Amino acid sequence: MVEDVQAPGRELPCVTQLGSDMEDSADLYDVHITNSPPAWEEHQCLEELDNVECLRRKIKFFFMNPCEKYHARGRKPWKLVLQIIKIAVITIQLVSFGLSNQMVVTFKEENLMTFKHLFLKDYVDGGMASYAVYRQEDVYDRIDFILKQYGHLHNITAGNHDYDKDGSVYTPLSLCQEYYRNVSIYPGNDTFEIDAHVQTDCLEIYPMYHLSSGEALPNFELHFRRMLSVKITFVLKAINLQTVRHRELPDCYDFTVIITFNNEAHSGRIKIDLENDVDINECREWKVTGASARSIYLTVLFDCLIIMTCVTSFALCTRSVINGIQLQLEYSSYCNQNLPMSDRLEFVNGWYILIIVSDTLTIIGSILKIEIQTKALTSYDVCSILLGTGTMFVWIGVIRYMGYFRKYNILILTLRAAFPNVIRFICCAGIIYLSYCLCGWIVLGPYHEKFRTLNTVSECLFSLINGDDMFPTFMMMRQKSSLVWIYSRVYLYTFVSLFIYMILSLFITIITDTYDTIKQQQQSGIPTSELQRFLSVCKDLPSSGVFRINKKNDCFFNCCINRCRKHQERLTSEA
Repeated sequence: MVEDVQAPGRELPCVTQLGSDMEDSADLYDVHITNSPPAWEEHQCLEELDNVECLRRKIKFFFMNPCEKYHARGRKPWKLVLQIIKIAVITIQLVSFGLSNQMVVTFKEENLMTFKHLFLKDYVDGGMASYAVYRQEDVYDRIDFILKQYGHLHNITAGNHDYDKDGSVYTPLSLCQEYYRNVSIYPGNDTFEIDAHVQTDCLEIYPMYHLSSGEALPNFELHFRRMLSVKITFVLKAINLQTVRHRELPDCYDFTVIITFNNEAHSGRIKIDLENDVDINECREWKVTGASARSIYLTVLFDCLIIMTCVTSFALCTRSVINGIQLQLEYSSYCNQNLPMSDRLEFVNGWYILIIVSDTLTIIGSILKIEIQTKALTSYDVCSILLGTGTMFVWIGVIRYMGYFRKYNILILTLRAAFPNVIRFICCAGIIYLSYCLCGWIVLGPYHEKFRTLNTVSECLFSLINGDDMFPTFMMMRQKSSLVWIYSRVYLYTFVSLFIYMILSLFITIITDTYDTIKQQQQSGIPTSELQRFLSVCKDLPSSGVFRINKKNDCFFNCCINRCRKHQERLTSEA
């Protein structure tokens, strides 16, 4: 009985005293009678044993799943029900906002395509990478085309585009040229003289005048030998009306269109690019007829319901985390020694931490969504990131409840046990991966499209690890340099062989070894930690009824009943 209740690292003085008295009683029976422990000391010993058993049951109840807690104390699984409801409503919210955000993104992309066809002469879809001019006359012709199209925008556009206004005055189009201050270049003599300071000349053109380049640029000369770029910037406005069909108020958009003639290389090829910056604003005055605003208010009420649900879930999970920390401190004080970190982390439920983070993100995202619905804010991207991440964490949290089944629980235990080794392995493999990224960027970047930047290099190598896009990566290497071409073959073959045949195999081995270890532990049923050995002494089932009265005020009473029951069983066995 002493071995069952004695925890590691803690000695019970009362038990030691009783043991020594029993040894002395083997020699002198009358001495045993006179030297028997006082009644108060025996009472203190029994009370301490009762406290140990009470603590053991408290910890065992803490680690029960909701079904076991229901059988143990009749406690309803409110957190489980709340999480199921939260998963449903958050998913509905995400789908609704995703459809709305998709309309916003589609409107932006279609307007960008419209601007390319309106202001870039002879533009073809998908031909932006090769869109360039090679003659001075073509540069002037393209600028003249842009100015004409801008001046006749009302007559040519098929959308609801309009010029931006500053009060009652239209904002002008800006035509700027950047060039070196002074350049003298003589390629025939291999000589040059250059002043590296960059000078910028700008000209403003208002849309009401409908000027051509010959009329607008009488004194605006393009210095091709020292020109770095020509930028044409103007602002157009539009309204996204497609949201009306989905019972949402339309947004007003400001498109800042920037057309760049890039001549920084001075190679004779001037690349032309068009990009736009989008600013979404609340429309100043609006009136919608034929559609009820009730659905908008219902959506806001639905978002408020989600916020209340997440706040409740946040409070319940935070309380559970605090209770776990308090129980861990109580167990640590009982052991009277520093617990291993693995035992300490057992009391901190990582799933509750994940739910708390998810609730926080969902609450903030829902508040932003309400602001967007009421047109107080237009931060669609920030809101989508918050809601998307929160929903992802909510669905990941479903795995916690699948872990209550033995066949699914082994997967969760394997992931948790293998995580530290996986992180260490990824750190080592990441160093090798980074070295290949840097080498490929420096050596192959000038000759291979997929190695031009570190970002594209990392994406290309990651695709090669997964066996994707392997043949095109080999074939796209241009044979401009025989030495670099040979080096690229050695580089790609060694990378593929190293990561696919060695590193990935070692990674899989770590997971499988952990899986085998967890499976053997479950089959043997032998406790592997001090905490598990401490709890293995308690053999009471959740449905035994002893947990129903094992509350804070009734713990001593329950332990006394249990002690009397064990004493009666011992007397029966001795008889």
